[in-house]
Amino acid sequence: MDISKIKEIELFLFDMDGTLYLGDTLYDFTKELLDTIKKQNKRYLFMTNNSSKSVSAYIEKLNKMGITAVYDDFITSSQATALYLKENSPNANLYVCGTQSLKKELCDNGFAVTDDISRVDCIVMGFDTELSFKKLDDVCKILSTRKVKYIATNPDYVCPTEYGSVPDCGSVCDMVFNATGKRPYFIGKPEPAMPNIAMKMVGCQKNKTAVVGDRIYTDIKSGINAGCITILVMSGETTPEILENSKDKPDFVLSSAKEILEIIK
Repeated sequence: MDISKIKEIELFLFDMDGTLYLGDTLYDFTKELLDTIKKQNKRYLFMTNNSSKSVSAYIEKLNKMGITAVYDDFITSSQATALYLKENSPNANLYVCGTQSLKKELCDNGFAVTDDISRVDCIVMGFDTELSFKKLDDVCKILSTRKVKYIATNPDYVCPTEYGSVPDCGSVCDMVFNATGKRPYFIGKPEPAMPNIAMKMVGCQKNKTAVVGDRIYTDIKSGINAGCITILVMSGETTPEILENSKDKPDFVLSSAKEILEIIK
């Protein structure tokens, strides 16, 4: 695909950590890139698998970095999980192995969150930066003694930081699998739900929408599954070796999202 095709994109769905910033450090091109997209009367949304933070926390984080954002600029795995539950388990009592932010997101969407494992209808696993052994013990006990639904916000194995990586939701789910033999149904990327929700929100067609991210197995695969244009940036998790060995290939491979700015300016 000709790289000039990027000029025709009307909706950019940006992964965040590893794509627009790393940890708490904004990449030097990010603000100009977002401003340029706005000036050209195009749209962007922040699309993240990270369920450890609420949208309000992300808005605060970006504001501190000098990026103005509002609630409607986001589509997160927490939001997608809430939508999935509304459609499939609207009255479920949830056991949430996740942060207080994830619990609040689900409560705000009308769900009952409980620590009483005898009342649980569905387990929701997230990227839990408040993880305790008790939560793992509760999840294993529920899965081993009860027949309940089991879903997870995202399959990411690691979350990038300024010093390397930390275990993400997928890694914790593997721990639970080793103990119980049970795997969850994953909601976030690489499933097409978030890009599909985003395109519906904005009213944009697949051939004018690009998923931009640093991971093939979540970001790029999600875009492929949704039928969007896919742009892999090599500023985060993916190495040349990972790219070479992956059966899933993006439409474009860029050193960073800065190249998008250079193309559309």
